[in-house]
Amino acid sequence: MEAKSFLAGGCGGVSATVVGHPFDTIKVRLQTQSATNPIYRGTWDCVAQTVRKEGVRALYKGMGAPLLGTAPIFAISFYSNAMGKKMQQRTADTVLGPHQLAMAGCFSGVMTTIVMAPGERIKCLLQVQQSGAGPVKYSGPVDVARSLYREGGLRSIFKGSAATAARDGPASAAFFASYELIQRWLSGPERAELSVGKTLFAGGMAGICNWIVAIPVDVVKSRLQAAPEGVYKGALDVFFKLLRSEGFVALWKGAVPVLMRAFPANAACFLGYEAALQGLNQVVPNL
Repeated sequence: MEAKSFLAGGCGGVSATVVGHPFDTIKVRLQTQSATNPIYRGTWDCVAQTVRKEGVRALYKGMGAPLLGTAPIFAISFYSNAMGKKMQQRTADTVLGPHQLAMAGCFSGVMTTIVMAPGERIKCLLQVQQSGAGPVKYSGPVDVARSLYREGGLRSIFKGSAATAARDGPASAAFFASYELIQRWLSGPERAELSVGKTLFAGGMAGICNWIVAIPVDVVKSRLQAAPEGVYKGALDVFFKLLRSEGFVALWKGAVPVLMRAFPANAACFLGYEAALQGLNQVVPNL
């Protein structure tokens, strides 16, 4: 079952990235703009300015890094969640409670950090880079990785890893636990057949739950990863400077595009996962 979860998770991750990346670009631009001299008045203004100045393709800036990393990240995520559940089950038929599902999800989130953090760092730097505002620093994901390594070695590439883990552990707990509990509420503990409508709804709501937990830490992570070297000492330094200069509300910057993205992207993710899992069960039932 764990091997199937690994493969199906990769399919789900690619589905989520393709659907959700434009929303993510808007989120990062809002989170990282200056508080004293903001470029955008809000979500829709950010969308309008980005498309007008840089074209629709700008909404997909930085997608190369997460798209390349998405399959292994989500594969590891769904695999680790399956492993986390298995470690708590006495038998294969044991039904886990909400706290056990959350623990399995948290385990999944922490396990993905080693793959997630570098991709997030590269993605953020590309997303805040604006065409038409002078020469761009990076030509693409590979150029970012090379530049970061040249400037600060692996440490620079993995900058923000602790903040990524602090975001993804609790958020993944909410993500996987809410999905399973909503599916049980809709279909009962046994889900023998794939229901597209129920899967889309449960997956979308799981995405909402995930980001409600994740947004404040994500703001801190984005600021840290998009900032030039030497601006911040670490995630806590970002957090306290943010509260001092912009107040508590700044921790929810970008919440509108995040929550707009969360439902469709994660509905697509879980539909891709469940469809791939069902296909694998038919083709290789003993895997």
